[in-house]
Amino acid sequence: MDVVPDGDRMTVSMWGELDLGSRRLLPELYDMLTLSGGGVDLRLDAVGFCDCSGLDALLDLRTRAVDEGKTVTIRSCGVAVERLLDLTGTRELFTDSARPEPPAPPAPPDTGPPEKSSQDLRAEVAQLRRAMQTRPTIDLARGILMASFNLTPEAAWSVLVRTSQNTNTKLHHLAQDLVGTVRGSTLPQQVQQQLSAAVACASRPDGAAACPAGAVEDRG
Repeated sequence: MDVVPDGDRMTVSMWGELDLGSRRLLPELYDMLTLSGGGVDLRLDAVGFCDCSGLDALLDLRTRAVDEGKTVTIRSCGVAVERLLDLTGTRELFTDSARPEPPAPPAPPDTGPPEKSSQDLRAEVAQLRRAMQTRPTIDLARGILMASFNLTPEAAWSVLVRTSQNTNTKLHHLAQDLVGTVRGSTLPQQVQQQLSAAVACASRPDGAAACPAGAVEDRG
């Protein structure tokens, strides 16, 4: 990690991997945030791997910034970080548009947009944290499919979504069952059949076109 002051902000460049071990960087990042006047700008081009634990650490940094009236932005990133931001829908939380508005002048008691905005922001972060609790299991299930059937990350995701749809199973429940097979448990017969069909479909050169899988909401 390299830190360069830039006006009232700190530019932090990172490289390597952002995973569970990245939480040890938080104390130093908190210090950089405190020393800055406006917040921290992240450059993550050289990060070759990022999982949900790494993203959770960045969300912790953002939460601290919100509490201090500052912001955390991701100025640039590589494919690994970009894919996770898109997958979890958290990209907009680290953009300039996420900067808080300046404090409003005193308003009559019946005017409360600033307070409501703060409450909405905290609720948004809390909702994201709940969603992130299921992400490590889903990522692990994708990894199992990739290793077992030589699938790309995109194809493994398609297999999970398609099987979830065709078996009417919540996505994170399906992921938990799939991870359980590593410890010797067995998938239900219907799930095995649909999973095999989805894998066969995703393995075709024209799999994406022949077997489209729409986005599915994790109903849990």
